[in-house]
Amino acid sequence: MVNQSSPVGFLLLGFSEHPGLEKILFVIVLASYFLTLMGNSLIILLSVLDSRLHSPMYFFLSNLSFLDLCFTTSCVPQMLFNLWGPKTISFLGCFVQLFIFLSLGATECIILTVMAFDRYVAVCQPLHYATIIHPRLCWQLAAMAWVVGLVESMIQTRSTLQLPFCPHRQIDNFVCEVPALIRLACGDTTYNEIQMAVASVLILVVPLTLILISYGAIVRAVLRINSAKGRRKAFGTCSSHLIVVTLFYSSVIAVYLQPKSPYAQERAKFFGLFYTVGTPSLNPLIYTLRNKEVKRALMRLLRKDVDPRSR
Repeated sequence: MVNQSSPVGFLLLGFSEHPGLEKILFVIVLASYFLTLMGNSLIILLSVLDSRLHSPMYFFLSNLSFLDLCFTTSCVPQMLFNLWGPKTISFLGCFVQLFIFLSLGATECIILTVMAFDRYVAVCQPLHYATIIHPRLCWQLAAMAWVVGLVESMIQTRSTLQLPFCPHRQIDNFVCEVPALIRLACGDTTYNEIQMAVASVLILVVPLTLILISYGAIVRAVLRINSAKGRRKAFGTCSSHLIVVTLFYSSVIAVYLQPKSPYAQERAKFFGLFYTVGTPSLNPLIYTLRNKEVKRALMRLLRKDVDPRSR
Protein backbone atom coordinates (compact mmCIF):
# COMPACT_ATOMS: atom_id res chain seq x y z
CA MET A 1 0.00 0.00 0.00
CA VAL A 2 1.06 3.59 -0.58
CA ASN A 3 1.90 5.62 2.49
CA GLN A 4 -0.01 8.92 2.21
CA SER A 5 3.04 10.82 3.47
CA SER A 6 5.24 9.27 0.79
CA PRO A 7 7.11 11.87 -1.30
CA VAL A 8 6.99 9.50 -4.30
CA GLY A 9 3.28 10.06 -4.90
CA PHE A 10 1.63 8.74 -8.05
CA LEU A 11 2.17 8.14 -11.75
CA LEU A 12 -0.34 9.83 -14.05
CA LEU A 13 -0.49 7.56 -17.08
CA GLY A 14 -2.68 9.84 -19.17
CA PHE A 15 -2.27 8.88 -22.82
CA SER A 16 1.18 7.27 -22.40
CA GLU A 17 0.13 4.29 -24.51
CA HIS A 18 -0.10 6.74 -27.45
CA PRO A 19 3.18 8.74 -27.35
CA GLY A 20 2.54 10.30 -30.75
CA LEU A 21 -0.88 11.50 -29.60
CA GLU A 22 0.66 13.07 -26.49
CA LYS A 23 2.77 15.49 -28.58
CA ILE A 24 -0.31 16.56 -30.53
CA LEU A 25 -2.30 16.94 -27.32
CA PHE A 26 0.48 19.07 -25.82
CA VAL A 27 0.06 21.64 -28.61
CA ILE A 28 -3.75 21.52 -28.43
CA VAL A 29 -3.84 21.83 -24.62
CA LEU A 30 -1.31 24.68 -24.63
CA ALA A 31 -3.25 26.61 -27.28
CA SER A 32 -6.55 26.00 -25.48
CA TYR A 33 -5.03 27.18 -22.19
CA PHE A 34 -3.90 30.47 -23.74
CA LEU A 35 -7.39 30.93 -25.23
CA THR A 36 -8.90 30.23 -21.80
CA LEU A 37 -6.66 32.78 -20.10
CA MET A 38 -7.24 35.50 -22.69
CA GLY A 39 -10.96 34.90 -23.29
CA ASN A 40 -12.08 34.61 -19.69
CA SER A 41 -9.84 37.47 -18.56
CA LEU A 42 -11.40 39.63 -21.27
CA ILE A 43 -14.94 38.83 -20.11
CA ILE A 44 -14.05 39.67 -16.50
CA LEU A 45 -12.39 42.91 -17.64
CA LEU A 46 -15.41 43.94 -19.73
CA SER A 47 -17.82 43.10 -16.89
CA VAL A 48 -15.85 45.33 -14.52
CA LEU A 49 -15.03 48.27 -16.82
CA ASP A 50 -18.22 48.62 -18.87
CA SER A 51 -21.06 50.06 -16.79
CA ARG A 52 -23.63 48.69 -19.24
CA LEU A 53 -22.61 45.19 -18.22
CA HIS A 54 -23.16 45.87 -14.52
CA SER A 55 -26.15 43.52 -14.35
CA PRO A 56 -26.84 40.17 -12.65
CA MET A 57 -26.34 38.23 -15.89
CA TYR A 58 -22.79 39.51 -16.36
CA PHE A 59 -22.04 39.29 -12.65
CA PHE A 60 -22.70 35.54 -12.84
CA LEU A 61 -20.86 35.32 -16.17
CA SER A 62 -17.76 36.91 -14.64
CA ASN A 63 -18.01 34.36 -11.80
CA LEU A 64 -18.12 31.59 -14.40
CA SER A 65 -15.11 33.05 -16.21
CA PHE A 66 -13.13 33.29 -12.97
CA LEU A 67 -14.07 29.69 -12.20
CA ASP A 68 -12.84 28.54 -15.60
CA LEU A 69 -9.55 30.38 -15.11
CA CYS A 70 -8.95 28.73 -11.74
CA PHE A 71 -10.25 25.35 -12.91
CA THR A 72 -7.87 25.04 -15.84
CA THR A 73 -4.91 26.52 -13.94
CA SER A 74 -5.35 23.88 -11.22
CA CYS A 75 -4.61 21.03 -13.64
CA VAL A 76 -3.39 22.20 -17.08
CA PRO A 77 0.22 23.15 -16.10
CA GLN A 78 0.67 19.72 -14.52
CA MET A 79 -0.97 18.11 -17.55
CA LEU A 80 1.40 19.91 -19.95
CA PHE A 81 4.37 18.83 -17.84
CA ASN A 82 3.22 15.21 -17.93
CA LEU A 83 2.50 15.23 -21.66
CA TRP A 84 6.04 16.41 -22.41
CA GLY A 85 8.10 14.78 -19.64
CA PRO A 86 7.89 12.68 -16.45
CA LYS A 87 4.39 11.72 -15.36
CA THR A 88 4.82 11.86 -11.61
CA ILE A 89 2.88 13.88 -9.07
CA SER A 90 3.50 13.98 -5.32
CA PHE A 91 0.84 12.86 -2.88
CA LEU A 92 0.47 16.45 -1.65
CA GLY A 93 0.23 17.72 -5.23
CA CYS A 94 -2.44 15.13 -6.01
CA PHE A 95 -4.34 16.07 -2.84
CA VAL A 96 -4.28 19.80 -3.68
CA GLN A 97 -5.24 19.19 -7.31
CA LEU A 98 -8.13 16.89 -6.38
CA PHE A 99 -9.42 19.35 -3.76
CA ILE A 100 -9.37 22.34 -6.13
CA PHE A 101 -10.70 20.27 -9.04
CA LEU A 102 -13.70 19.00 -7.07
CA SER A 103 -14.42 22.35 -5.42
CA LEU A 104 -14.41 24.37 -8.64
CA GLY A 105 -16.24 21.69 -10.63
CA ALA A 106 -19.07 21.57 -8.08
CA THR A 107 -19.18 25.37 -7.89
CA GLU A 108 -19.51 25.59 -11.67
CA CYS A 109 -22.51 23.23 -11.60
CA ILE A 110 -24.24 25.52 -9.09
CA ILE A 111 -23.27 28.72 -10.94
CA LEU A 112 -24.74 27.37 -14.19
CA THR A 113 -27.96 26.57 -12.30
CA VAL A 114 -28.07 30.08 -10.83
CA MET A 115 -27.58 31.53 -14.33
CA ALA A 116 -30.53 29.45 -15.57
CA PHE A 117 -32.66 30.85 -12.71
CA ASP A 118 -31.58 34.36 -13.69
CA ARG A 119 -32.68 33.76 -17.31
CA TYR A 120 -35.96 32.23 -16.09
CA VAL A 121 -36.83 35.36 -14.11
CA ALA A 122 -35.70 37.64 -16.97
CA VAL A 123 -37.95 35.90 -19.53
CA CYS A 124 -40.89 34.70 -17.43
CA GLN A 125 -41.18 37.62 -14.98
CA PRO A 126 -39.51 40.59 -16.71
CA LEU A 127 -41.54 43.23 -14.83
CA HIS A 128 -40.33 41.87 -11.47
CA TYR A 129 -36.78 41.07 -12.55
CA ALA A 130 -35.07 44.00 -10.83
CA THR A 131 -37.01 43.32 -7.64
CA ILE A 132 -36.26 39.59 -7.53
CA ILE A 133 -32.67 39.50 -8.84
CA HIS A 134 -31.28 42.34 -6.75
CA PRO A 135 -27.52 42.81 -6.07
CA ARG A 136 -27.67 41.36 -2.57
CA LEU A 137 -29.30 38.16 -3.85
CA CYS A 138 -26.65 37.89 -6.58
CA TRP A 139 -23.87 37.96 -4.01
CA GLN A 140 -25.73 35.47 -1.81
CA LEU A 141 -26.26 33.03 -4.68
CA ALA A 142 -22.63 33.30 -5.79
CA ALA A 143 -21.41 32.80 -2.22
CA MET A 144 -23.71 29.77 -1.86
CA ALA A 145 -22.22 28.22 -5.01
CA TRP A 146 -18.65 28.65 -3.76
CA VAL A 147 -19.47 27.34 -0.26
CA VAL A 148 -21.31 24.28 -1.61
CA GLY A 149 -18.34 23.47 -3.85
CA LEU A 150 -15.91 23.89 -0.96
CA VAL A 151 -17.89 21.66 1.42
CA GLU A 152 -18.45 18.95 -1.19
CA SER A 153 -14.75 18.93 -2.03
CA MET A 154 -13.66 18.74 1.61
CA ILE A 155 -15.85 15.69 2.22
CA GLN A 156 -14.99 13.77 -0.94
CA THR A 157 -11.28 14.60 -1.06
CA ARG A 158 -10.72 13.44 2.51
CA SER A 159 -12.42 10.09 2.03
CA THR A 160 -10.80 9.46 -1.38
CA LEU A 161 -7.24 10.04 -0.25
CA GLN A 162 -7.72 7.82 2.81
CA LEU A 163 -8.11 4.80 0.53
CA PRO A 164 -5.45 2.04 0.65
CA PHE A 165 -3.79 2.55 -2.74
CA CYS A 166 -2.12 -0.26 -4.65
CA PRO A 167 1.71 -0.43 -4.77
CA HIS A 168 2.00 0.35 -8.48
CA ARG A 169 0.62 3.89 -7.86
CA GLN A 170 -0.47 4.24 -11.49
CA ILE A 171 -3.47 6.54 -12.03
CA ASP A 172 -5.04 5.81 -15.40
CA ASN A 173 -5.82 9.46 -16.08
CA PHE A 174 -4.09 12.78 -16.72
CA VAL A 175 -5.35 14.41 -13.49
CA CYS A 176 -6.04 13.25 -9.94
CA GLU A 177 -9.76 12.55 -10.19
CA VAL A 178 -12.09 10.57 -7.94
CA PRO A 179 -13.07 7.72 -10.33
CA ALA A 180 -9.43 7.07 -11.28
CA LEU A 181 -8.27 7.12 -7.64
CA ILE A 182 -11.04 4.72 -6.62
CA ARG A 183 -9.90 2.32 -9.36
CA LEU A 184 -6.37 2.54 -7.91
CA ALA A 185 -7.48 1.36 -4.46
CA CYS A 186 -6.74 -2.21 -3.37
CA GLY A 187 -9.23 -2.27 -0.51
CA ASP A 188 -13.00 -2.03 -0.24
CA THR A 189 -14.26 1.03 -2.10
CA THR A 190 -18.00 0.54 -1.54
CA TYR A 191 -18.31 3.58 0.73
CA ASN A 192 -16.41 5.79 -1.73
CA GLU A 193 -18.48 4.60 -4.68
CA ILE A 194 -21.71 5.29 -2.78
CA GLN A 195 -20.38 8.71 -1.78
CA MET A 196 -19.44 9.50 -5.39
CA ALA A 197 -22.90 8.38 -6.57
CA VAL A 198 -24.63 10.58 -3.98
CA ALA A 199 -22.39 13.55 -4.85
CA SER A 200 -23.10 13.00 -8.56
CA VAL A 201 -26.83 13.13 -7.91
CA LEU A 202 -26.64 16.21 -5.67
CA ILE A 203 -24.07 18.17 -7.71
CA LEU A 204 -24.86 16.98 -11.25
CA VAL A 205 -28.34 15.51 -11.56
CA VAL A 206 -30.25 17.89 -9.27
CA PRO A 207 -28.77 21.11 -10.77
CA LEU A 208 -29.26 19.78 -14.29
CA THR A 209 -32.88 18.95 -13.48
CA LEU A 210 -33.43 22.48 -12.17
CA ILE A 211 -31.84 23.90 -15.34
CA LEU A 212 -34.13 21.80 -17.53
CA ILE A 213 -37.19 22.86 -15.51
CA SER A 214 -36.15 26.51 -15.88
CA TYR A 215 -35.75 26.18 -19.64
CA GLY A 216 -39.03 24.30 -19.92
CA ALA A 217 -40.76 27.30 -18.34
CA ILE A 218 -38.76 29.67 -20.57
CA VAL A 219 -39.82 27.82 -23.73
CA ARG A 220 -43.48 27.95 -22.70
CA ALA A 221 -43.23 31.68 -21.95
CA VAL A 222 -41.45 32.43 -25.25
CA LEU A 223 -43.99 30.47 -27.31
CA ARG A 224 -46.73 32.69 -25.89
CA ILE A 225 -45.03 35.79 -27.35
CA ASN A 226 -46.91 36.86 -30.47
CA SER A 227 -44.04 38.68 -32.19
CA ALA A 228 -41.45 36.56 -34.02
CA LYS A 229 -38.86 39.24 -33.27
CA GLY A 230 -39.75 39.09 -29.60
CA ARG A 231 -39.35 35.30 -29.57
CA ARG A 232 -35.94 35.53 -31.25
CA LYS A 233 -34.81 38.14 -28.74
CA ALA A 234 -35.99 36.05 -25.79
CA PHE A 235 -34.29 32.92 -27.10
CA GLY A 236 -31.18 34.96 -27.89
CA THR A 237 -30.72 35.92 -24.24
CA CYS A 238 -30.63 32.22 -23.29
CA SER A 239 -28.90 30.52 -26.22
CA SER A 240 -25.30 31.13 -25.09
CA HIS A 241 -25.96 29.79 -21.61
CA LEU A 242 -27.81 26.78 -22.99
CA ILE A 243 -24.88 25.88 -25.29
CA VAL A 244 -22.41 26.18 -22.38
CA VAL A 245 -24.62 23.98 -20.18
CA THR A 246 -24.90 21.35 -22.92
CA LEU A 247 -21.14 21.20 -23.49
CA PHE A 248 -20.27 21.11 -19.80
CA TYR A 249 -22.86 18.63 -18.53
CA SER A 250 -22.60 16.23 -21.46
CA SER A 251 -18.85 15.82 -20.94
CA VAL A 252 -19.03 15.65 -17.12
CA ILE A 253 -21.84 13.08 -17.16
CA ALA A 254 -19.82 11.00 -19.64
CA VAL A 255 -17.02 10.86 -17.04
CA TYR A 256 -18.91 10.40 -13.76
CA LEU A 257 -22.08 8.55 -14.81
CA GLN A 258 -20.91 5.73 -17.04
CA PRO A 259 -20.66 1.91 -16.83
CA LYS A 260 -17.40 0.27 -15.81
CA SER A 261 -15.53 -1.09 -18.81
CA PRO A 262 -12.08 -0.59 -20.43
CA TYR A 263 -13.67 1.09 -23.46
CA ALA A 264 -15.75 3.44 -21.29
CA GLN A 265 -12.68 4.26 -19.20
CA GLU A 266 -10.64 5.20 -22.28
CA ARG A 267 -13.51 7.27 -23.66
CA ALA A 268 -13.92 9.00 -20.28
CA LYS A 269 -10.35 10.30 -20.51
CA PHE A 270 -11.15 12.14 -23.73
CA PHE A 271 -14.38 13.54 -22.30
CA GLY A 272 -12.46 14.56 -19.18
CA LEU A 273 -9.89 16.30 -21.34
CA PHE A 274 -12.70 18.15 -23.12
CA TYR A 275 -14.42 19.51 -20.00
CA THR A 276 -11.06 20.28 -18.37
CA VAL A 277 -9.53 22.10 -21.32
CA GLY A 278 -12.13 22.46 -24.08
CA THR A 279 -15.17 24.00 -22.42
CA PRO A 280 -13.27 26.71 -20.48
CA SER A 281 -11.70 27.88 -23.76
CA LEU A 282 -14.98 27.69 -25.70
CA ASN A 283 -17.14 29.50 -23.12
CA PRO A 284 -15.71 32.99 -23.84
CA LEU A 285 -16.07 32.42 -27.60
CA ILE A 286 -19.69 31.35 -27.18
CA TYR A 287 -20.57 34.38 -25.09
CA THR A 288 -18.69 36.90 -27.24
CA LEU A 289 -19.79 35.56 -30.62
CA ARG A 290 -23.45 35.05 -29.70
CA ASN A 291 -23.94 37.96 -27.30
CA LYS A 292 -24.40 41.40 -28.89
CA GLU A 293 -23.93 43.26 -25.60
CA VAL A 294 -20.52 41.68 -24.98
CA LYS A 295 -19.44 42.41 -28.57
CA ARG A 296 -20.58 46.03 -28.22
CA ALA A 297 -18.71 46.35 -24.91
CA LEU A 298 -15.57 44.98 -26.56
CA MET A 299 -15.90 47.47 -29.44
CA ARG A 300 -16.38 50.35 -26.99
CA LEU A 301 -13.26 49.27 -25.10
CA LEU A 302 -11.21 49.01 -28.31
CA ARG A 303 -12.42 52.42 -29.55
CA LYS A 304 -11.52 53.95 -26.20
CA ASP A 305 -8.01 52.51 -26.41
CA VAL A 306 -7.33 53.79 -29.92
CA ASP A 307 -9.04 57.19 -29.55
CA PRO A 308 -6.36 59.73 -28.44
CA ARG A 309 -9.06 62.05 -27.07
CA SER A 310 -9.92 59.44 -24.45
CA ARG A 311 -6.46 59.79 -22.90
